[in-house]
Amino acid sequence: MANLTNIKIKFLKKDIASIIINEPKTYNALSFKNLEDLIKAFKRLDNNNDVKVIIIEGAGKGFSAGHNLKEVSGLKKREKYQKLFNLCSKLMLQIVEGKKPVIAKVHGAAFAAGCQLVASCDLAYSSNDAIFATPGVNIGLFCSTPMVAISRKVNRKRMMQMLLTGEPIKANYAKEIGLINNHFAKTRLNNEVLKVAKTIASKSSLTIKIGKQTFYNQLEMPLRKAYAYTSKMMTKNMMAMDAREGISAFLQKRKPKWIHK
Repeated sequence: MANLTNIKIKFLKKDIASIIINEPKTYNALSFKNLEDLIKAFKRLDNNNDVKVIIIEGAGKGFSAGHNLKEVSGLKKREKYQKLFNLCSKLMLQIVEGKKPVIAKVHGAAFAAGCQLVASCDLAYSSNDAIFATPGVNIGLFCSTPMVAISRKVNRKRMMQMLLTGEPIKANYAKEIGLINNHFAKTRLNNEVLKVAKTIASKSSLTIKIGKQTFYNQLEMPLRKAYAYTSKMMTKNMMAMDAREGISAFLQKRKPKWIHK
């Protein structure tokens, strides 16, 4: 697509799209330009009524090494650093607050902001040999913004071990601690991710939109407030035509015909 320099959008099916970070020479680093283009790509697909599921992946040897350290070292000024980290946070919020489920498909390394990107996605799957890390401490820069996303998926002790040591973890451990859903042989990864995407795409897009929004909103609430909020959202969902169709289809033992309203 025009004006997306290193970011490609590929339609795997009419309702499933893949966003590819395509800058292998920098290990798909999250530069200013790539962050800006990723935000544009996610917004385009979020506003595309045909698309129900978005997959994010990296080209070349791995997923993403995080921020481009050559670019970072040349910024010098405080306001430029702040702009970069704000832009990265904007991307992560776009993923979480967007209407469409986002699946990370990871191979190779997902480090620092790259690991943050994985954690920000709704689901994440990797190859068996994938590795994940928050290695900023090794260069004197604590991974403070990455820990926002990752600490919401991983328990505190394990998160702090990643942050304090900077050591990478393997895919099987990443699954154990909840950073990813599952891992597969490289030859199976594409098909397994597509299988999950197809399953999600077969559901009512309205229901998925309401459910994703409700899930993340209630996480930030006290228990009593969360129940009050989710009761309202379930009522809103119940009033939708797709809910009525789904219940009727279940009772009549047939497949539902979604109209996404």
